[in-house]
Amino acid sequence: MARLILFNKPYGVLSQFTDRGSPEARATLSDHLDIPGVYPAGRLDRDSEGLLLLTDDGRLQARIADPRFKMAKTYLVQVEGEADEAQLLRLRRGIELKDGLTRPAGANHIADPDLWPRDPPVRFRKSVPDCWLKLTISEGRNRQVRRMTAAVGLPTLRLVRWRIGEWSLDGLAPGAWRETTTP
Repeated sequence: MARLILFNKPYGVLSQFTDRGSPEARATLSDHLDIPGVYPAGRLDRDSEGLLLLTDDGRLQARIADPRFKMAKTYLVQVEGEADEAQLLRLRRGIELKDGLTRPAGANHIADPDLWPRDPPVRFRKSVPDCWLKLTISEGRNRQVRRMTAAVGLPTLRLVRWRIGEWSLDGLAPGAWRETTTP
C-alpha cells in the first residue's frame, strides 16, 4: 500500500529535501521530515505555506501533481486591496497569463481565516486595505495563484494551500505532518 504524508509546509521552507545551488543555508523538508522513500507530489513555493503531499508511489504522485488529472487545489489568499465582484468574476472565468489562459477558478471573498501567525509577519499598511480570498484551481502552473491575483489588481500578500483533492490541512500545525490513507 502506498504511503501518503500530509505536511503543513511553513513559510520559508523549500519543497525539496536538499538545497543545491544556493550559497545561503535555506530550510528544506529534511528539517521537518525524517521519512525515507517519500517525495513531494507537486511543489509549493518557498514563500507559500500549507498542505504539501508526499508519497512513495510514483503513480499516486503523478495523479496528484499532473494537471491532466485536474485535481482541485484550494488556497486561502490574503491580497492587497479589497476584491470586488468584477475581479472575482475574472478569476472565475480564467485569466490570460503569459503562458496562456488559466482554467476557470473557484473564487470567493472570505472572512479572515483563523490561521497561525506567519514568521515573518505579513507587512501591515494602515492606508492600504487587504482581504482574504478562497481560490480553487485545477492546474498547477508556476506561481499561478500569485500571477492570477496580480493580473486582476490584487497582489498576493500571503498564500496558504488548504486542500488538495480530498485532503486538507485541518488539525495540522506548521511543520507538523501525519500519515493518511490513499483513496
